[in-house]
Amino acid sequence: MINWISSLPNFSAYGTPVYFVYLILALLPLGIGLYFGKRFSWYEALVSFVFIFLMFDGSSWQQGISLIVYVIYETLLVMFYARYRQRQNSTGVFYLLSGLSILPLVIVKLSPAMVGHNSLLGFLGISYLTFRAVGTIIETRDGMIKEISPWKFVRFILFMPTITSGPIDRYRRFEKDYRKVPSREDYLNLVSKGIFYLFLGFLYKFVIGYFFGQNFYPFFEQQAMINHSLFSWSMLGVMYTYGFYLFFDFAGYSLFAVAISYFMGVQTPMNFKQPFKSKNIKEFWNRWHISLSFWFRDYIFMRFVFMATKKRWFKNRNALSSTAYMLNMVLMGFWHGITWYYILYGFLHGFALVANDWWLRFKRKRLPNLPHNKLTTGIAIFVTFNFVMFTFLIFSGFLDTFFFS
Repeated sequence: MINWISSLPNFSAYGTPVYFVYLILALLPLGIGLYFGKRFSWYEALVSFVFIFLMFDGSSWQQGISLIVYVIYETLLVMFYARYRQRQNSTGVFYLLSGLSILPLVIVKLSPAMVGHNSLLGFLGISYLTFRAVGTIIETRDGMIKEISPWKFVRFILFMPTITSGPIDRYRRFEKDYRKVPSREDYLNLVSKGIFYLFLGFLYKFVIGYFFGQNFYPFFEQQAMINHSLFSWSMLGVMYTYGFYLFFDFAGYSLFAVAISYFMGVQTPMNFKQPFKSKNIKEFWNRWHISLSFWFRDYIFMRFVFMATKKRWFKNRNALSSTAYMLNMVLMGFWHGITWYYILYGFLHGFALVANDWWLRFKRKRLPNLPHNKLTTGIAIFVTFNFVMFTFLIFSGFLDTFFFS
């Protein structure tokens, strides 16, 4: 059986134009049903199973087994806590179940640094699935989810368009959207938007992202290694070309996921909103990888602020918010990986959020007459953009190769 599965062709999500042809043809009956006001849940489940299987067969069959084990594990945790929450509300049990839900991801992230190789528990998309599972437990704790069945949770956590690359949805929003079959007019509007996002995603990923990732970035990377100077035009080239490649590649993936979701009658939230137009770092995180930044904001930042305020850990409100910013962003850095450049990336963004709040307070008190016009807005966008690009250079890991190879 394993030999047969490992011999099958593997289709990475949104990896080639051929993938889209197969996927859209498979979703056509589902779209016809939605056009006539019917959601064929059984057919959707079948298509999702086939395409998820094709993502994790072939050379990725071990990841496929890890995915199955992981989903069973998380489903048992969520179902146990959902039933427990109907009777009791112990803080200790909540933290225990949340910790157990996060544990597989922690093991996967720590394994390369601790044992020198990737964990067998790992599979493509484990981070996004973990955020959905933990978010479901948190919403159950808060009383926002009153009832949930194993099938509904599995359907949510394994929603095929977003399984490997997000965006990170919330159970309540997804389930409400799924239950409501859109009207014919609304569905045609979703399809229209989905087609636009699909072609925009092709432009981002397969055209612009390809040129930055396959041509420009490798060229400047090679030149920077030859020059071996930290302060050089080639290093600036590495910084900007990687930053643009990261955006166009990831934004392209996210647009594909949103487009396919729309074809399936589910309005998955957008993940990017012109982030390079941001006037400060806080606005940037409201525009960049929105589902991830909002997840950390709601479940890390806000909960820490609430707990610290309740327990009176801080006398100064600014000290509290600054600590919460640093905790939030450093944890995000650790989430990306246990390496110095990911952690430094998170630290710098946390520090920038602290500095941004300080600047706004300083400007309000000491510079009340500072003009707000196109020039000052342009300067703010320029400074924010270049700070973000610099941190992307750190995030890329190129400096690790540059300094230590």
